[in-house]
Amino acid sequence: MLSDYLAHDAIGLANLVRTREASARELLDMAIARAEAANPAINAIVLKDYDAARQRASHDHSHTLGDGPLAGVPYLIKDLGAPVAGLRMSMGSRHYRHFVPKIDAPVVALARAAGLNIFAKTSTSELGQMPYTEPELFGACRNPWSLDHTPGGSSGGSAAAVAAGIVPLAHASDGGGSIRIPASCCGLFGLKPSRGRIPGLQQPAAGELGVDHAVSRSVRDSALLLDLMTGHAQQMPPGAPGTFLGAVSEPCKPLHIAYVTDPMLAPTLSADTRAALEDAAALAAALGHHVEPVKLGIDFEAVRHAFLMMSSVTTRDMVLNAERITGHKPARDEFEISTWAMAHIGRKLGERALPAALEEQRRITVKLTDLLTRYDLILCATLASAPIKIGEMVPTQSERLQMRAVTTLPIEPLLRKMLAEAADKAFAWAGCTEIFNLSGQPAMSVPLYWNARGLPVGVQFAAAAGGEATLFRLAAQLEAARPWFARRPPLLPARI
Repeated sequence: MLSDYLAHDAIGLANLVRTREASARELLDMAIARAEAANPAINAIVLKDYDAARQRASHDHSHTLGDGPLAGVPYLIKDLGAPVAGLRMSMGSRHYRHFVPKIDAPVVALARAAGLNIFAKTSTSELGQMPYTEPELFGACRNPWSLDHTPGGSSGGSAAAVAAGIVPLAHASDGGGSIRIPASCCGLFGLKPSRGRIPGLQQPAAGELGVDHAVSRSVRDSALLLDLMTGHAQQMPPGAPGTFLGAVSEPCKPLHIAYVTDPMLAPTLSADTRAALEDAAALAAALGHHVEPVKLGIDFEAVRHAFLMMSSVTTRDMVLNAERITGHKPARDEFEISTWAMAHIGRKLGERALPAALEEQRRITVKLTDLLTRYDLILCATLASAPIKIGEMVPTQSERLQMRAVTTLPIEPLLRKMLAEAADKAFAWAGCTEIFNLSGQPAMSVPLYWNARGLPVGVQFAAAAGGEATLFRLAAQLEAARPWFARRPPLLPARI
């Protein structure tokens, strides 16, 4: 049964349930067994809801999973921004560790309607702040490809769980790269949909940077899930022409691809990333696509500032205004010092800078929209280098002292200095994805390359707004030409 479970993606597992070759309870038991065996090593799951999931999957209660396209498939929800009624949503934060939402987020309700069986929640960086997943509340989440390395973030728990074979796909969200970064780190497929494509629960945050979707082992799982999240599956049968799943099975016409080697917000791209890009460009050309080197001609310093100001305002709302959500006032010792400092930057600098940041967002959107009238897609890096080691980006003791000082005495020049230094550190590795959150265009990380140390290094493709079908067609073609589904991390215990 173990080999059978790993041999199927979510669509395959749902077919087993539909044809009664396996039951929903058998699939859930396998997922739980894999979670219990893998999680002590990878620390991906931070909340378990096994008993309720077992009840839903039992023969007497199987009707509760319905007959949706993914009925009976075990599923994980990221512990951030997607409330599950009755389950704690800590968001990696001590302040929120007792917060229990009363209603499901739309993406959760839609997942349930599809028949997905939610049995646990996955780790995230505190409030999704960091591109790695090492919250002080739960400890570091680790990459199944190398336990010394990060699975990325902020959806690191979901990506680690999928890479470990606990589930074939898991919920993830992306406000600056948080689907694509962990997909790259963990050798998975990760697509960030267009802004507004998937319904949200709350009022849009500053700049509307974030969107929900998933990380997955197969392209077709991601496509079907997007159909389910957007209502296509309610209007047409799964895989019908005009659906995203249908696009996966359609031929990919020759595309005109803008090949970008700009490091974006990073200072430079590593040899691993350059090799991954060159490999992807060569593969695309071999498949009949026209790949043309292009310089974006963008003022990345202005992009960086706009993104940071928007993010700081969102953090301010989640930290300093947390009482609106939890009912009790936020305290300094309930948040990591970097999160607390970012919230104060949002209050001191971000509020005033937000109009200019939104104008820069508009300019970037116009520029990229214009580029994508001349090209079908953009090919660029997902990350500036391979996965970093655990602890490599965590604030040092001196940085923590500086953050404490500026939040105690928030003098503007000191806040700006601290922000610049912290941003330099983060963007040096994870500075290639944010631009498409600003523009709102769909983008995907595709796992085509592993470096000499056996670590995955994804590459990123972006399309015009609403262009997910084009991305899925290309992704399916790349998946067929360079299959990755059967590649498994070598370091997990054989018994898992």
